[in-house]
Amino acid sequence: MTKYGFIGLGNMAKAIIGGMLNSGEFDKSAIFGYDISSSAAESAKELCIIADSIRDIIAKTDIIVLAVKPQVIDNVLNELKGKGLKVISIVAGKSTQYIQGVLGGDSKIVRVMPNINAFVGAATSAYAPTSNAEGALCDETIKIFETIGTIIRLDEKYFSVFTALCGSAPAFTYMYIDALAKAAVKGGLPRETAQKLAADMVMGSAKMVLESNTHPIELADRVCSPAGTTIEGVLALQKNGFETAVSEAIQAVIDRDKQLA
Repeated sequence: MTKYGFIGLGNMAKAIIGGMLNSGEFDKSAIFGYDISSSAAESAKELCIIADSIRDIIAKTDIIVLAVKPQVIDNVLNELKGKGLKVISIVAGKSTQYIQGVLGGDSKIVRVMPNINAFVGAATSAYAPTSNAEGALCDETIKIFETIGTIIRLDEKYFSVFTALCGSAPAFTYMYIDALAKAAVKGGLPRETAQKLAADMVMGSAKMVLESNTHPIELADRVCSPAGTTIEGVLALQKNGFETAVSEAIQAVIDRDKQLA
C-alpha cells in the first residue's frame, strides 16, 4: 500500500485529505501528516496519522505532499534534500526546477495547483512533472487530485496564466455572483433567494458551456432576441467595460505571479 505524507496541514491539505478519504480509494492508515503548528496538527488528527517530525514523514511514507506556505518552503526543502524523494508540491510560486534544484536531481517532483473549490469537491487543478517523474508518480497525482475535482496536465510555463484563470478568478466569480444578487435585491428579491438563484444560474451556465461544446458567445447570442431585454443588458455591460475589466484583472494576476516567482 502506498503511503502519503503531508507536510503542512492547513485548509487546502485538509481538503485534499478529506477528498481522498471520501473517495473510498484511500485509507486513513496510509495518510500521515505533520505541521509545525500544534493546533493545525490537532485539527487534522481525525483525517490522518499525525507524525512527530518531517524526519518521521520521510521514514514512514512513499510520496510526500508539500503543502506549506512559500515563505517557509526553503526550511522544509533543506530537511528533504539529498534523499531521492517522490514529491508532490502545491506550494504557490515555486517551480519544479526550483524544488528539484534544492532536493537534488534524483528527486522526482510533480507540481500541482488546485483551487479553493477543492473544499466542495469541485477544484480545477493543473499539474506539471519533472522529466523523471513520468509514469507512476503522475498517475498517483491524478488519482489524488481527482478526488477533489478535475485535473489536467499543463506545461509549467503556463502556470502563471493558470493561477489567474483558475486560482484567482474564483474570487472574481464570487464577486460577480454577489453583484448579481445585489442587483436582484434592488429589484425586490430577498437577499437569500437572490444569492441562491445567482449561484445556480452561474453553475448552470458553466455546465451549458462544458456540455454543449458551443462557444460562449454563440450561447450568449441565443439568449439575445432582436429588440429584446437581454441585448440591452449585454450592451450595458460592454458600455461599462465589463470585458476589459475582466481581461485587466487576469493580466494583473499574471504580472504579480511572475514577480513572486
